[in-house]
Amino acid sequence: MRIDVVRTAFLSAIVAVATFGFAGGAMALDDKVFDDNGEVRAKSNPWAVFQFGFSAYKSGHKQQAIEAYRYAAENGQIGATWKLARMYAEGDGVDRNDFEAFKFYSEIVEQDVEPGSPEESYVSDALFALGSYLKKGIPDSPIRPNKMAAQEYFMRAAANYRNPDAQFEMGKMFLKGDGGVKASMRQAGRWFQLAAEKGHAGAQATLGNLLFQSGKVVRGLAMMTAALERAAPVDQPWIRGMQEEAFALAGEADRRTAIALAEDILTKGSAQ
Repeated sequence: MRIDVVRTAFLSAIVAVATFGFAGGAMALDDKVFDDNGEVRAKSNPWAVFQFGFSAYKSGHKQQAIEAYRYAAENGQIGATWKLARMYAEGDGVDRNDFEAFKFYSEIVEQDVEPGSPEESYVSDALFALGSYLKKGIPDSPIRPNKMAAQEYFMRAAANYRNPDAQFEMGKMFLKGDGGVKASMRQAGRWFQLAAEKGHAGAQATLGNLLFQSGKVVRGLAMMTAALERAAPVDQPWIRGMQEEAFALAGEADRRTAIALAEDILTKGSAQ
């Protein structure tokens, strides 16, 4: 999901593909980008190097992509810093190293990027990533679990950048009274609703469960059923367990009505 969040900003880099090509085209520019020592030439245009890196990455030359991204990142290209963070977080072309990813994400959030700017999605994604790391900590690193710090990053992403993943996390924190916030069903529901409106399956399922428990059986069950259909594979088990438990408690008439409403939600994108 997070890749979807930054897709709009990152699509501009696809210009490189059209300019340099997927395979041989980018590599033909090696002598223009890299010197004889395999390092990016001094005073190269950071945006052009970032474009080269993207094209090299797409054609499978990830080591060259990393070197290009590093140069572009060191010279102000936030998209390149984000790409390096993702590669280290996923072990994509490099050994996985969450602490290295943490440091790159930290560089991004230190940038003066206003909400609404073309680069806001990189900051939004980085804030959520940092919150996620701080929530659990990073083994064998200086990063220890710190839920209060995590909450601050999630709140910035949720409130300033309307990040649905962060809004979901804020909902869970308010639901449990976690991360230094006071437990509040009202605040939890507010954040779940905001994330659910953006299509976040986990938020939609959790909000549906809260509605079900509050007596709004049909709507709650419908939201959980629709969320299960939309959920990523990693989220399906816990959403399915929640939905099946509620389904077993509901009456036959409510089940039928909820199934019909769930189909309407999936079609129209709303439970209203």
